[in-house]
Amino acid sequence: MKSYGAAILVLLVLSLAAAGHGALQYGFYKGKCGTKDVEAIITGIVRQRFFGDTKIVAALLRMQFHDCFVRGCDASILLDGPSTEKTAPPNFSVFGYDLIDKIKAAVELACPGVVSCADIIIAATRDAVALAGGLRYQVQLGRRDGLISQAGDSLRNLPAPTITVPQSIQTFRAKGLSTSDMVLLLGGHTVGITRCSVIKDRLYNFRGTGKPDPTLNPNFLQLLRSFACPKIGGDNNMVFLDDPSSSLKVDNSFYKQLLQNKGILPIDQALALDPATKRIVQQLAANPTQFLTQFNQALVKLGAVQVLTGTQGQIRKNCRRRN
Repeated sequence: MKSYGAAILVLLVLSLAAAGHGALQYGFYKGKCGTKDVEAIITGIVRQRFFGDTKIVAALLRMQFHDCFVRGCDASILLDGPSTEKTAPPNFSVFGYDLIDKIKAAVELACPGVVSCADIIIAATRDAVALAGGLRYQVQLGRRDGLISQAGDSLRNLPAPTITVPQSIQTFRAKGLSTSDMVLLLGGHTVGITRCSVIKDRLYNFRGTGKPDPTLNPNFLQLLRSFACPKIGGDNNMVFLDDPSSSLKVDNSFYKQLLQNKGILPIDQALALDPATKRIVQQLAANPTQFLTQFNQALVKLGAVQVLTGTQGQIRKNCRRRN
């Protein structure tokens, strides 16, 4: 009995050690780079870029989402190559890679081989959200970088803008994210942009009917047709996913637009119409503080999806290639 009890104790200790090993932590880099403040370096570079290009907020939010939804938050989206995630059509709209390169060069200079590219994406997104009017939130760091990046994984995992609400709920649930998390994360479209080509069918030939999507506000439909997305040409025209007067600010205006049937993407508008999500949209539209607080929480939860920690993966010296 004594030996059996001892064995159980050893197994318990080992399991507890394994659970704590390599876990994400607040202030993960404190003391690892001498007196250098890694997070301050990241914040400074993001701030500089933001005041020259406010679209970087949308870029980083999209980058975090597209990275974390494919093989987890492991910076696999940053790897260059003929068949990496970057080459998948859903990622053609992702940009901001040059900012990540700049941050990586700075932290490598200050602290070689310590800061992961995966953590840079998460911290930089946090900083951009705060600069665009969101609440500043803390992030746990300690992620490591993945070694695998395949275009096929992006095609299988990233939801299309035409996905239905039930399908979207299931897709997010598979990543450990709730229905509320889904509605909040799609709220990142408050600073989002798309191209005319993505929504043209919805404006002129919805599901092959030769008519527009009947859920679109008629006056808004005419506005889109006249100024953003003509029937012929204009495929590369940029279209804001929120009211243009609020399109560069992280706020709850996006949800107010949905309640007026002014959602740009089919999945966005569907959130305000589907019984499973309509109530959440109404609550977020009515309470700006609730959105700002819960949006941050959802981003933190997204940033913890399938992370590599401890001795898994590696710390890339260059975010675009494996060591």
